[in-house]
Amino acid sequence: MKKGDETVKRSGENRGEDVHRSSEPQGPVKESKRRKSKKEQEIETLKSEVEAKTKLADENYDRFLRAQAELENYKKRVEREKNGLVKYGNEELIKAMLPVIDNLERALDHPAGENPDGLIEGIKITINQFHQVLEKFGVTRIAAVGKPFDPSKHEAMMQVESSEHEPNTVVSELQKGYFLNDRLLRPAMVSVARCPKGPQEDEESSGSSG
Repeated sequence: MKKGDETVKRSGENRGEDVHRSSEPQGPVKESKRRKSKKEQEIETLKSEVEAKTKLADENYDRFLRAQAELENYKKRVEREKNGLVKYGNEELIKAMLPVIDNLERALDHPAGENPDGLIEGIKITINQFHQVLEKFGVTRIAAVGKPFDPSKHEAMMQVESSEHEPNTVVSELQKGYFLNDRLLRPAMVSVARCPKGPQEDEESSGSSG
């Protein structure tokens, strides 16, 4: 090969290398594309996150709507049950009282002149039946006679001189008292014992009255 031809060949190779190098992005251009690609990835990531958050928000809102509907239904059900309790809450008690009323009506139908002892006995049985019904529903009588006076369940209507009872003891019961479970329905009206007055106290009382 001639020297001139070799020089031309090398020159051509050098030009090819220059063309190849010039087709590749230069430093700043390549860096710009790299940054753009990174931003696109970040944008795609943000889009995915937004879509996930939006889906979660929709699901939570749907749960909220269902919970709100369930709460409204619960309120309506409780209101219906409350109204039912107010309207029919005494149904069982009334049913239990009906036989007592039946027995009292039978007693009234009994001729007054025939077997009065049997009539009285029937009334006593009916009263006992009445108390059994009350006890079934938590109503109990207050023990009073012979018990120490207790202002939390007794109401003193009078004081009675008595040598047979300790002072402040309930001597008699004028009206029975009742508890509903642990709540006082009404106190028992009672008379309460006090010490008898001595002769000197009687004279002083007579003198002061004169």
